[in-house]
Amino acid sequence: MTLPPPRTYPLAPDMHICRLLNGMWQVSGAHGRIDPQAALQDMLVYHDAGYTTWDLADHYGPAEDFIGTFRRHLLDTRGEAALQPMLAFTKWVPRPGPMPRQVVEENLNIALRRMAVDTLDLMQFHWWEYRDARYLEALSHMADLRDEGKIRHLALTNFDTENVQRILDQGIHIVSNQVQYSLIDLRPERAMAPLCHAQGMSLLTYGTLGGGLISDTYLGQPEPHGGELHTVSLRKYKQMVDAWGGWELFQTLLTTLRSIADKHGVSIANVATRAILDRPAVAGVIVGVRLGLAEHRQDNARVFDLVLDEQDRGRIQAVLAQSRDLYSLIGDCGDEYRR
Repeated sequence: MTLPPPRTYPLAPDMHICRLLNGMWQVSGAHGRIDPQAALQDMLVYHDAGYTTWDLADHYGPAEDFIGTFRRHLLDTRGEAALQPMLAFTKWVPRPGPMPRQVVEENLNIALRRMAVDTLDLMQFHWWEYRDARYLEALSHMADLRDEGKIRHLALTNFDTENVQRILDQGIHIVSNQVQYSLIDLRPERAMAPLCHAQGMSLLTYGTLGGGLISDTYLGQPEPHGGELHTVSLRKYKQMVDAWGGWELFQTLLTTLRSIADKHGVSIANVATRAILDRPAVAGVIVGVRLGLAEHRQDNARVFDLVLDEQDRGRIQAVLAQSRDLYSLIGDCGDEYRR
């Protein structure tokens, strides 16, 4: 069954994305081995179900190669038309340093070759060190390469508001910024979302389910420690829960989400996802996929028919009001990577 058009979002006038993006971080190796053939078959099922937008990066292990293999498979078995709905958004995460055009173009060419495309749908750029302002040089070259046809649209990953504004002030057109955004991390609301709204940019969000913590699986469960947090994502977002307010308050949030979910006949994950999709400037939520190992396609599809009312939102806000201010503790979007 294909997802209908209301489940898409115009990231750009010529680019409508599925609002639930398939996140390929979990093929990077940090979540266990992925069988390439099983992954390919699972990608086909996602594609046929309407989940046709993929999020990946140059450092997500074989993710770009998987996209290239999948594209070739679709072309060989179904023809050119089967490729039309597919979008694959990659990232370039270079070490700060000199950014002449040659370096930029060589790295884009690697992605083009691995993904088996002539034009990258969306290149999301990340930079670790703002004190090295050569990221502006890199983006300027990328904008030129976009205008020459190697990239359809240019985007950012984990940039803070100050530096997004700096980029825009240079006249570089950006369509989106990918940031961590969930009910336990609302930092983008402070400054980033208002800037995006004002500038016609969008947000793509990750960590929206806290690596799986914001789900029915952890409702009523004792606080996990050590080896119980068996993936890098669980370890990362458990630290975020600790900073946000701790396990007891987190259980209060899950209990509240479960009550709302019961009212609508959905899951905790559905409510948590819908709550972020409804926030200003949010174009889509990236949901990690464990290709060939586990899937939640049917459950995730319920998000599109879920409508949270004022009472639902008020109950969630009453819990969130008891949490700590992560913007004050951590800083703006992406600052957790620069502390």
